[in-house]
Amino acid sequence: MRMSEGVEWAIHCCLTLAWLGDERPVPTAKLAGGYELPPAYLNKQLQALVKAGILASVAGARGGFRLARPLEKITLMDVVTAIEGPDEAFQCTEIRQRGMGAEAPERLYRAPCAVSTAMRKAEMAYRRALAAQTLAEVREAAERHAPDLGEGVRRWYAR
Repeated sequence: MRMSEGVEWAIHCCLTLAWLGDERPVPTAKLAGGYELPPAYLNKQLQALVKAGILASVAGARGGFRLARPLEKITLMDVVTAIEGPDEAFQCTEIRQRGMGAEAPERLYRAPCAVSTAMRKAEMAYRRALAAQTLAEVREAAERHAPDLGEGVRRWYAR
């Protein structure tokens, strides 16, 4: 399964906003500059996070984005769903009923397709794993790896 780069961007921006705190909203251009991302495309991801209730948007000259809720209440699945949408990754099209299976009796297709069943089971495990991990846990892991990371983010954005 492949996710768009928007998921990565969105998670990093949420972590950045957490390290910066709630003092003032951060404009899209500033968030984009921190990662050398195209502001217009990043803004689409940020707006999707607003729509999902993950971020809050503040309009005006001193506007921008801030977290709408604490990282402890945002899961990786929340972000993936906000960016990628709620649809399942695997879509069964019942190809077993075409070609060589087109003439087969209907009774052979009453049970769910084994391929579809296996893929749905795997996707459910993947979704449960994403739903079980919060962005607070991701932040903690990042800070264990680089203890001064939060301070570095604050210094860069204070420039």
